[in-house]
Amino acid sequence: MTITEKTRRPSLRARRTGYLVSALINAALLIAVNGWPGWAAVPFLTAETRLVVGVVDLSLVAGLVTSLVYVWSDPEWLRALGGAVTTCAGLVATVRIWQVFPFDFAGSSFDWPLTVRVLLAVGIAGAVIGLLVQLVTLARSALRRH
Repeated sequence: MTITEKTRRPSLRARRTGYLVSALINAALLIAVNGWPGWAAVPFLTAETRLVVGVVDLSLVAGLVTSLVYVWSDPEWLRALGGAVTTCAGLVATVRIWQVFPFDFAGSSFDWPLTVRVLLAVGIAGAVIGLLVQLVTLARSALRRH
């Protein structure tokens, strides 16, 4: 026998506040990466970082736009669709960062390149799993609507 318990969603006001905070964080990160202080201010990033900034920006813009859309409306199917879009954008950015690997950890006695590669691999695997979850949630939501 399966026991199911309907979970209560946070109030509309709480959800909208969360979405606005998320949008503000994405906007702040866009400014920090592209404006002040800019990615060049980070000492372990190399000039090759310019090759990944576009996809990182894409991921941040996807998060910003979906958060703003959710402020207006956040049914389950739309959140699942937005989650799939933002997860895809994050996956593309993470894979591109893996490919370019715009980091320089020279002078460190710790094996930072290996650590960063492991974290990127975990992020890629997590994004693939998250994308599958979002697609299943979207399909289940579509089936419930019909």
